[in-house]
Amino acid sequence: MPPAAVRFSHSDERVHPERQRRWGAWAAWLALAVVWFTPLGHRALVNPDEGRYATIALGMLRSGNWITPHLNGFLYFEKPPFGYWMAAAAMGLLGASEFAARLWPAACGFATAALVAFTARRLWSEPAGSFAAASAAGCIWIVANAHFLSLDMGLTFFLTLALCAFLLAQRDDTSSLQQRRWMLAAWAAMAGAVLTKGLVGVLVPGAALLVYCAWSRTLVPLRRMHWIAGSALFLALAAPWFVVVSLRNPGFADFFFVHEHFQRYLTDQARRPGAVWYFVPLLLAGFLPWTTMLPSLVRFGAAREPKRGFQPRRFLLVYAAFVFVFFSASRSKLPSYILPMFPALALLAGAWLEKADPRRLRVHLAMPAVAGLALMAVAPLLPHFATRDTPPEVLEAMAPGFAAAGAFVIAAATIAYRVFGQGRALAGVVVLAAGTVLATLAALDGHDEHASIKSSRDVGAVLRPLLSADEPVFAVAMYDQTLPFYLDRNVTLVAYTDEFAFGQGRDPARWIPTVAEFAQRWKALDDGAAMMRPDTWSSLSASGLPMHVVFRDARRVVVVRRAADSSAL
Repeated sequence: MPPAAVRFSHSDERVHPERQRRWGAWAAWLALAVVWFTPLGHRALVNPDEGRYATIALGMLRSGNWITPHLNGFLYFEKPPFGYWMAAAAMGLLGASEFAARLWPAACGFATAALVAFTARRLWSEPAGSFAAASAAGCIWIVANAHFLSLDMGLTFFLTLALCAFLLAQRDDTSSLQQRRWMLAAWAAMAGAVLTKGLVGVLVPGAALLVYCAWSRTLVPLRRMHWIAGSALFLALAAPWFVVVSLRNPGFADFFFVHEHFQRYLTDQARRPGAVWYFVPLLLAGFLPWTTMLPSLVRFGAAREPKRGFQPRRFLLVYAAFVFVFFSASRSKLPSYILPMFPALALLAGAWLEKADPRRLRVHLAMPAVAGLALMAVAPLLPHFATRDTPPEVLEAMAPGFAAAGAFVIAAATIAYRVFGQGRALAGVVVLAAGTVLATLAALDGHDEHASIKSSRDVGAVLRPLLSADEPVFAVAMYDQTLPFYLDRNVTLVAYTDEFAFGQGRDPARWIPTVAEFAQRWKALDDGAAMMRPDTWSSLSASGLPMHVVFRDARRVVVVRRAADSSAL
């Protein structure tokens, strides 16, 4: 064989596997995208969060008022508008649907996994990036929150972008130009986080930085922050909305900053206190299938990286720990609050898995396998947990989805066990991550059966054909957050306040304070519709109020009023 041919053959042997690896990586991302985004429109929006945020976004789109958020027609200042803007934009492009409503958090979850992969690759190595991507994309809490409409996945995306940009800016070998660009990206990301959920967007990264500097006894990262240009960019992006909405709505600043930040964190006014260990089970379950790696990740993160000034692993550990401790200390807790710590843990996992012995990784398959077996065992027993509001037939319909979730996890753990035994760490981690994604989506699909009583999708299908454009709809002594979305109209609240107190105080004519007042108004109507609890319906029906039932389930009764009923009075 001629020398040139020999050289071509050797080069081809080097390039061909590299090309295969790249095509394999693109194929994996494409497959993940298909599985990730396809189910978004399959499930009904559920009460309360999904209905609340979809209704606010749809209201923005319909009214054209992109500055002042309204919920069911009332002023609503609990959160900033960025998540609403994104959902409204998606609905404007794709129509008002479950898919469009959930598209922004799903895109944020997918982009978070991509960010983690990119950052780990730049900080450590290409294999570390692949491990980190699988760790993030296969983390139950990231998958679940990315497929649920709330603001926390958007907040997590922006905080992860700020975290990753900061880590890349602080590398020892970063040029001054690169450092400036990455730090400006971090400042811009913090602005996005603030516009998504408030001051926590600067508090989390800022406090983590101070703790890291104190632990490492260094001020170097603080000197690399580009304070003047960064803060100017931050204010240019974040401040305008706060200024404009404050000018248009007196009282906004006091409600948003005092009531929704300090009082919510320091007092029980939100009525969601939770014990100090509230987030412990959520961390253990949410980080599956990587949960048993947590002790190793803590030790790995705390250890100094040789030949490095700035310690990215230590910063990631500080960041994750601060998120957990900060929200554990809060007097107001919700399960998704600690979501921002999971991408940081995934980055740590990427660096740790690159160095791990594949055969020793098999021990970490026990917990996901047990979780899968538990899901399969509990699935047929779900009807035994029925309550008055959740009848056994609903729970029975959920069982196949939970059983399928358990089967996916067990199958993935079984395959991963064999793959790890062959010394193929990345392949085993990818298999386990894929099984977890499929399992989480199967469980969510099963939960959609529960949506029949936690959503107004079915109510809307029944009621919309019966309503004229100007016909009033009432929510009597209850409120389903999804009802305005599925009816594509605001409803009149009756004897219901909760989070509407601020808006009702500024627009008292838009609601009815008592059921007795509603009854009088109902009698005077020619046409109308109302949703109420079964006990409320029983009481009003017994009093002789004319109501034709068009829908009922364990939690709600929906009635209509027609002009013909007036002759009976």
